[in-house]
Amino acid sequence: MNNANLIKLPGLIDAHVHLREPGAVQKEDFSSGTMAAIAGGYTTIIDMPNNPEPTVTPEALNKKIDLAKGKIYCDLGFHFGATAESSQYFEEIKNKVFGYKLYMSHTTGPLLVDKDTDLDLVFFKCPKDRMILIHAEGEPFFKSLELAKKFSQKLHICHVSRKDEILAIRKLKEEGFPISCEVSCHHLFLNVNDVKKLGAFGMMRPPLQSETDVKALWENLKYFDIIASDHAPHTKEEKLSETPPFGIPGLETTLPLLLTAVNEGKLTIERLIELTSTNPAKLYNIKVEPNTFTIVDMDEEYFIDPKKLYTKCGWTPFENRKMKGKVIEVVLRGTSVFKDGKVLEPAEGKVIFTT
Repeated sequence: MNNANLIKLPGLIDAHVHLREPGAVQKEDFSSGTMAAIAGGYTTIIDMPNNPEPTVTPEALNKKIDLAKGKIYCDLGFHFGATAESSQYFEEIKNKVFGYKLYMSHTTGPLLVDKDTDLDLVFFKCPKDRMILIHAEGEPFFKSLELAKKFSQKLHICHVSRKDEILAIRKLKEEGFPISCEVSCHHLFLNVNDVKKLGAFGMMRPPLQSETDVKALWENLKYFDIIASDHAPHTKEEKLSETPPFGIPGLETTLPLLLTAVNEGKLTIERLIELTSTNPAKLYNIKVEPNTFTIVDMDEEYFIDPKKLYTKCGWTPFENRKMKGKVIEVVLRGTSVFKDGKVLEPAEGKVIFTT
């Protein structure tokens, strides 16, 4: 380790993570997922609602909160599933969640909303001081923009992957419309050509796009508010089945990929901090914990080894990819929780709520 090039980053926040508990703990659970987060340099993550037991009622949300207590290694918050039926609870649970996730395009889970009357109801019922998070591809993406205008609703677009999407968002931002967006590293560092090699292990929603789309994402990086992993683990057996599910793990590869991009001159360390810490804290009103930080060695070179990952799924599409920049230590509220390549006991994470 070259001590001359250690950098101290503030506590990193990943606002888009699928931890699979309850209902699919063979893929990931709160313990394994938060250990993966800590190993990846994150001190706070927010879990998505599209479990087999979806987070669409106060009871389901409280069950998740109770299951997480005492066994999480980083701080953990939750998003709530937005459907016509769940909209009756939006006000009741608004201080327990960070956003309302609306699935307008098909993906993993049972929460697709595609009827116009249902979509109108979700937008109408959402508290105006809260944000709707959108999963939408193609025509539904553009429909979500119109709905946001119609209902004067703050909108956050998840995992932007296409040139036409980021250009449309850029135009709205330049017009002053309250819209925010995120990008994930698989859409920045992989493209449709990689699917030939990866097969089902390169299948995700939105899918990998063309080199032209990837180029446009990088060229418009200043219009993104945050980078989120969209950590969506599945077992190898599930991925190799006749009907492989969509999604890939990302908690332990996002920061190394971004540090490598900094070393390659594609990104500044200041912009990395904005995208992974400062901006998500502002966007989701997340309390910044004192004495919480991640130390990285910008010079350390290594290859991604899936055998060293903490995620239960035990694989990554970035296997054997050369990285330059490594997580050395993670400190949460003054306590070292990751050091020398190991997540440390006991679990120090807390369930968090919006401020």
